[in-house]
Amino acid sequence: MNTPKKITGILCFLQCFVLTVLAESLPKDTIFRYLASKANYEEENIPNYDLPNPLIMKNRTTINTLKQWNQKRRPELLRLFETEMFCKAPKHPKDMHFKILTEDKNALGGIATRKEVSIYLTKSDKHYFTVLIYIPNKCSGAVPLFFGLNFKGNHTISLDPGISYPTPEKQKEFLWKRLPPRGIAVARWPIEMLMGNGYALVTIYRRDIDPDFDDAFKNGVHPLFYKKGQHHPANDEWGTIAAWAWTMSCAMNYFEADKDINTSQVAVFEHSRHGKAALWAGVTEQRFAMIISNCSGCGGAALSRRAIGETIQAVNQQFPHWFCRNFWKYNGKENTLPFDQHELIALLAPRPVYIASATEDQWADPKGEFLSGVHATPVYEFIFGEKGLDAKEMPPSDTPLQDGSIAYHIRSGRHDITQYDWKQYVKFAINGSKSDHHYLRMEESGSYAKCFHTL
Repeated sequence: MNTPKKITGILCFLQCFVLTVLAESLPKDTIFRYLASKANYEEENIPNYDLPNPLIMKNRTTINTLKQWNQKRRPELLRLFETEMFCKAPKHPKDMHFKILTEDKNALGGIATRKEVSIYLTKSDKHYFTVLIYIPNKCSGAVPLFFGLNFKGNHTISLDPGISYPTPEKQKEFLWKRLPPRGIAVARWPIEMLMGNGYALVTIYRRDIDPDFDDAFKNGVHPLFYKKGQHHPANDEWGTIAAWAWTMSCAMNYFEADKDINTSQVAVFEHSRHGKAALWAGVTEQRFAMIISNCSGCGGAALSRRAIGETIQAVNQQFPHWFCRNFWKYNGKENTLPFDQHELIALLAPRPVYIASATEDQWADPKGEFLSGVHATPVYEFIFGEKGLDAKEMPPSDTPLQDGSIAYHIRSGRHDITQYDWKQYVKFAINGSKSDHHYLRMEESGSYAKCFHTL
């Protein structure tokens, strides 16, 4: 090895060492500020890269038919993501059962029915997560729904006084020093607008599933599935992102038992880190009819090989619990990945997927999110005959692309999910495309839910 390469290697080692020390000793906001200050945000500084072709297998065989995709390439890609990034989750527990805790048919001034449901993961009632459901009252029959996780507790998404606070036992389990105020996150949850357009809304507090901090997987759902003598997931076993996605899949089992929910028309939506989980939930649970990823960045919709803003190393150093340990070997080595995120989008085909970005959210690499849709399009079009993303170049801000089964917009503003974003998602769901059977429209099998769209 020549001297320059030795020096480069030493510098890379030192950087990784420093970041590891930071990750273990400093608050997360301090780590973020440090990583953000060192990140690349310039297109001219993007490393040279070659994207893998989603239609070419590892053995160089080209995929030409739907049968080949379903039987060969999709399973191959799924195994790669399962082994190297999100990693393996357990099967649904055989002892899973449900209990309706509360129901109010006159919630929100009479426009909705509110339900709170506990989903138990074992025979006992000790391990459970609570699902909050709003059903529009003006609809008859089973309705489509939007389903996502929340950041601070079910009671924070609305000022509705009927939403139960977590029990004292749960609050202790959540490690809350104080209870988050009711309705503090109401701006992100347009419940009335969704009810007006005939869509149900379902949410779960993420901490009810798994904490969003590195606790060595001692809390949350992971210990329920450890083998004898196991105290930590194996290198190819699930982290927190996969646990969140897995739980959303479990919730579908309850939806199928609820006569008010049309389980063929469930859209899973998420923002930021939850957007990463939404994409994986959509890949692993094909009962989800539509997938929405809002500002999901690295590990979500953004291409990893671009290495702009949030990178694999930044993710793994700041949030070592998100992905499996196998993902760490790609820190600073994006070009060695056996896949990239456009192939995650491709695994959602032919179902509609909406990718959204924000102009001031360079950490999440909006262009990289857009390009994932572009490079997933051949699978939608060539294999499934569905129109993909109808553009090759980034659209202007606030100019949504919704003509295909892959939709995209970049919104003016910062990293957030806003009323503007929600209006686009609902519009996409209502209008659909020529492939109506893939969308969350109100008609099904010749019958119509009796609702009035107000968007």
